[in-house]
Amino acid sequence: MYEFSRAIYRELADEIIEEEGPAAVGLTNHAKVLRACEAAIERLAYDRHYFAHPARTLFRDIRVHFPICSQHRVFEVICHHLERADAALAAQRPEMPCRATTRRGTPCQRTPVAQNGYCPSHQHLAETEEIPAVLAAA
Repeated sequence: MYEFSRAIYRELADEIIEEEGPAAVGLTNHAKVLRACEAAIERLAYDRHYFAHPARTLFRDIRVHFPICSQHRVFEVICHHLERADAALAAQRPEMPCRATTRRGTPCQRTPVAQNGYCPSHQHLAETEEIPAVLAAA
């Protein structure tokens, strides 16, 4: 998925404002923009349900590193690439329901989290699956 964050960075890299003066302590503006792009794509992939406005959030994070005259273009680039990333992620997301069953014995109908196949309400079941595996290995 980093192809989308790198695409955003590559398209905007020429417009990033360079730091002035001696070498700055910590990250450069280029590194900050790249990390913010990667973090937005990761959150889009793993926490899409609670990430309502990814383009607006990413733009707020990186807009300070661009001149005022190019901020409209920056926002458009972000929107374009995040829409493509969201469409690609939606195609990869499983359409299967949660692996758990309800108290009545019917299958849970909520959408699972990508990591383990359980919905947010049944995450505790994924933690209990790991315990017998560790005991069996010992």
